[in-house]
Amino acid sequence: MKITQVICQILRIESVEEKTAGSQDSLLIRIRTDEGLEGIGEVDASPEVGKAIIDAPFSHLIACGLRDLLVGENPLEHQRLWDKLYRRTMYYGRRAAVIAVMGGIDVALWDLKGKFYNQPIHRLLGGKQHERIKAYGSILFGRDGQETADIGRRWVEAGYQAVKFGWEPMGQSEALDIELVRGARAGMGAEAELLIDAGCVWDARTALRRAERFKDFNIGWLEEPLNQDDVDGYVWLRDRSPVPIAAGEGECGRGAFRPWIDRHALDVYQIDVLRNGFTESAYIGQRVLENGGRLCNHGYKSGISVAACLHWLSTIPGAFLFEDCVEDSPLRHNLTQERMQAVNGWISAPDAPGLGVTINEDFVKRYLVAESGW
Repeated sequence: MKITQVICQILRIESVEEKTAGSQDSLLIRIRTDEGLEGIGEVDASPEVGKAIIDAPFSHLIACGLRDLLVGENPLEHQRLWDKLYRRTMYYGRRAAVIAVMGGIDVALWDLKGKFYNQPIHRLLGGKQHERIKAYGSILFGRDGQETADIGRRWVEAGYQAVKFGWEPMGQSEALDIELVRGARAGMGAEAELLIDAGCVWDARTALRRAERFKDFNIGWLEEPLNQDDVDGYVWLRDRSPVPIAAGEGECGRGAFRPWIDRHALDVYQIDVLRNGFTESAYIGQRVLENGGRLCNHGYKSGISVAACLHWLSTIPGAFLFEDCVEDSPLRHNLTQERMQAVNGWISAPDAPGLGVTINEDFVKRYLVAESGW
């Protein structure tokens, strides 16, 4: 079996808002073979940047576009292909966007492998440790404490036992930060698990002060309080914080995760399978467990993202929470024919071959912005 086409499709909903939400556009990857099989993946980065990385023509032996490196190859050889893509992009890759695109390609290759062997990806990864995982509803803060309380109440009433609030408007003032968390707890009640994602807004000492104040609201973790590059700050903060510290969603590949793991910088490591692929996520996850950390997924895009993260997280011993984006976006809910959403606060990995989801072609036609592939 050989790869014959690598197709990129940029999708964007009609009304993109100025907010931190990856469920508004996407780069859909479709890898086709001479045996008629198609594997699907998705890239969690700027779609146009990702498309350029795939479309780029040959420059020299360590500065290649990804499509040229894949066409003609056997899609079942995922590890060899990962190594090939990594080496042949060394002059402009190794971290961030290129690894994120490689992650989306890797997801498509594993989807193809599952379809070829007629097995779900979680079985190819070694088998489920969990038939279902408790999901937390992941959503942005409201404009103030009252709106945040209303949002929390809505998702607890919908069946979620845990809800995470994130990003703007947190970080404008201490008073507003505390108002937002107080509102979240008031809306959710005393029993539901409350998670807070600060959105990289503070220095280490301010983050420690907020952690001490947020402890009174019994939060499950404080996520990304510092700049994503501040490993030293996270090590300092984690050693002093009265609440668990979580981060990792922005990291792409084992090289990016290595200092975090080696220095025990976090309590909870959040791996986005779209930004790492199954190949790297399996390796990174094992390293985290060996060093005594806990693992959770990051995912804020479509049903492809949900399925990919579920296949991986379901194989992780000790997996305890699944991020379930509850944004009301057509991309989040309608790109796949299957609705990938928790039911009564619990969610399970698909058991159909590959990712176990199928593309809604009518949705693609409606929201397609640009396409390339040969």
